Amino acid sequence: MEQYNMNSSIPSSMFEPAKREQDGDKITRPTIGYWADVFRRLRQNKLAMTGLVLIIIMVILAFVGPMITGTDYATTDLPNMNQNPSSKSFFGTDILGRDLFTRVCYGIRYSILIGVLAAAFDFFVGVTYGGIAGMAGSKLDTLMMRIAEIVYAIPYMLIVILISVTLSNEQGASLLTLVLAMSITGWVPMAIMVRGQVLQLREHEYALASQSLGADKGYILRKHILPNTLGPILVNITLTVPRAIFAEATLSFMSLGLQPPQPSLGVLSNDGLEVMGAGIFYQIFFPALFISLIMFSFNVLGDGLRDALDPRLRK
Repeated sequence: MEQYNMNSSIPSSMFEPAKREQDGDKITRPTIGYWADVFRRLRQNKLAMTGLVLIIIMVILAFVGPMITGTDYATTDLPNMNQNPSSKSFFGTDILGRDLFTRVCYGIRYSILIGVLAAAFDFFVGVTYGGIAGMAGSKLDTLMMRIAEIVYAIPYMLIVILISVTLSNEQGASLLTLVLAMSITGWVPMAIMVRGQVLQLREHEYALASQSLGADKGYILRKHILPNTLGPILVNITLTVPRAIFAEATLSFMSLGLQPPQPSLGVLSNDGLEVMGAGIFYQIFFPALFISLIMFSFNVLGDGLRDALDPRLRK
């Protein structure tokens, strides 16, 4: 039997990483982080980037716009009522002579603030509830999900209207009242999504290895599972914001939300509707335009994030 000679020469190339050269060109693998790759693919989505740019522009407009005009949203000027858009008043004036451009800027501010607060509430409650349900035993998980299903079975707009009407006063619903009304059932989709992700990820090797080393369920959830569900959570948040904004606009349009002189986009649309019969269309056009732009921007950004975070679409 021929013995293997330990001193025989072994090509050093056997222990080097495989390299391939053709026509003098070296093929190498680029090193790029996960989130850098996500942002790279998001930038390739022109529609999603358009939505992101529009959101940035509207946020800047919401805070810088009133500084441009130098007027307050509640300041009336009756001699200049119902003035058409001009260089002095970009969007014209309303039935009380108030500058519509300033009021639209404040309306964008109110709408985005309500959407962000509602999304934040859904994030904290939904992630906490879904994470506990996913890591709990089968009995507690079943009980928690049955409760979530009962809450989710209540029509969204119905509960929002009931809560806003119940907690409103003679000045109408406050901003926090609207956020609370929208969040009563709004957290359930987030909780269901997080719970499904936790059930899937808790069986992965890194979670089982951490459990075998003595880590408790809370530590595994915080350190290993939730960071890996951040992508779907971000997508869910970007879709929660426009839903809350549309709900606020609907309530205010029906005079069940914020009340004048507070200039939410729904209030402005309702005010514009009252004068549309007199042939004044610009007062409803601009609020409706920005409601549409906000809805469009967040929805296409959410779709773009979903595609960018999908591992099956990586190249």
